[in-house]
Amino acid sequence: MNGSREFGTVEVRAGTIRYRDTGTGPVLVFVHGVFVNGLLWRNVVPELSKHFRCIVPDLPLGAHAIAMKPDADLRPSGVADMLLEFLEALGVSDVTLVGNDTGGAIVQIAIAKDATRVGRLVFTNCDTFENFFVPVVMPFVYLPRIPGFTWLYAQFTRPNWVRRPFAGTLAKRIPDDWVLASWFEPAIAQAAIRRDVRKFLTSVSKRYTLEAAKSFAAFEKPVLVVWGQNDFFFPRSDGERLAKSFPHGRLERVADSRAFVPEDQPAKLAALIAEFVGTPIAA
Repeated sequence: MNGSREFGTVEVRAGTIRYRDTGTGPVLVFVHGVFVNGLLWRNVVPELSKHFRCIVPDLPLGAHAIAMKPDADLRPSGVADMLLEFLEALGVSDVTLVGNDTGGAIVQIAIAKDATRVGRLVFTNCDTFENFFVPVVMPFVYLPRIPGFTWLYAQFTRPNWVRRPFAGTLAKRIPDDWVLASWFEPAIAQAAIRRDVRKFLTSVSKRYTLEAAKSFAAFEKPVLVVWGQNDFFFPRSDGERLAKSFPHGRLERVADSRAFVPEDQPAKLAALIAEFVGTPIAA
């Protein structure tokens, strides 16, 4: 990410979180989902960092470079706690949290626990309500319980002819090979990374997102939901429901985008975030 201070690290109870920190101004914190890292936001941050401080952590969701402690709590609630500790360690406040995919669920769980440092929320297509995970992805909750599955899956993702179609289900514009490598190779190279993602995957349950949703009516701050309309996984109705569940929620539908709106429509997403936070920029 151009102009970023690469990389910073923060120590939390679970281990070390690596992050990118770019720009100055109101704080935006970008939260990615499972099997990817902060590079998901690489095309969104450069324009926004002209007006905002953009903080992009690599959470321990399978594409992180630094493994967590062996006893780390990597259930969805534990990763949400980690995100809150991360904000506290950086001493930031009035933060706009931006979540995609599984990261959206982590943001929901986090603000249900403690929204003190949060001023606004932005969700793109993400897990929510009963869909954590969506039914087609539920095998990733059960298969990692089979000994050796995460190792076998990691080996399967070595060739680009596997990686690119996988990414193509989530984004119409498939990322460059070096980005895909950053997403897949940590789990190939490190048993501890596979351990981390296995702990997370096998603990995923809709009970976390359903419980978090009970807090939405009490969240009186602005919420923007930006929903890609060509998504194979997350139903449009979830985006509509998510926006309506917050007292000050707003839905923006984005054409020509699958689940990874930051990949398919980065300029549009950046413009919507900037306008939402209060510093309009051209799309």
